[in-house]
Amino acid sequence: MKIVRLAAPLAVAAVLAGCSRDGEISVEGGVGIQATRTACPIVGVPANTGDITLFDPPASRDAAAIDVVANITNVRSQCSETGDDVITTVTFDVLARRSRADAARTVTLPYFIAIVRGGTNVTAKRVADVTISFPAGQPRGQAQATATSVISRAAATLPQEVRDQLTKRRRAGQEDAAIDPLTAPGVRAAVARATFEALVGFQLTDEQLRYNATR
Repeated sequence: MKIVRLAAPLAVAAVLAGCSRDGEISVEGGVGIQATRTACPIVGVPANTGDITLFDPPASRDAAAIDVVANITNVRSQCSETGDDVITTVTFDVLARRSRADAARTVTLPYFIAIVRGGTNVTAKRVADVTISFPAGQPRGQAQATATSVISRAAATLPQEVRDQLTKRRRAGQEDAAIDPLTAPGVRAAVARATFEALVGFQLTDEQLRYNATR
């Protein structure tokens, strides 16, 4: 499975205002910029896995043989950081259309949720199914699917010494005022280790992945 990140895990998400919660860090620079880091994973859809095309006959790749096309949309998440684990529930819609709309039909499609650490390391993956129902005479169908990720809060929390480096107050004129602490290799590595992504997509075959990447 090829995982492509939707957001850079080493970047600290900028916010306009607000206080950091437990498990977050707040960085305030000499120019008044504030950023917040949370233990919740970044949620997204890996490249080339957000849609699926079924053919009839299955071996054909002709446009005239397209049977069902479905795509993942409206991805949203809820994250709880109150316990020892960071639990994220990801919900998304699956919109589908079929070429023949005569009889009623159901189509079951596999999807996955993968937990990626540091942008490249897949630490967990689960596969489930979503079923779309097409009423007779209707070419379009829709369903909703849910996936849940569980990440150790300790693993998603930066070590105190790294937090101290990031939150160290720097003022104009000081030697290190213009140095981004994230440029330090040790800090970058620590942030990467504590950064997780919860990625959802269709569980595609190698052939389906190639079709999505080259069409």
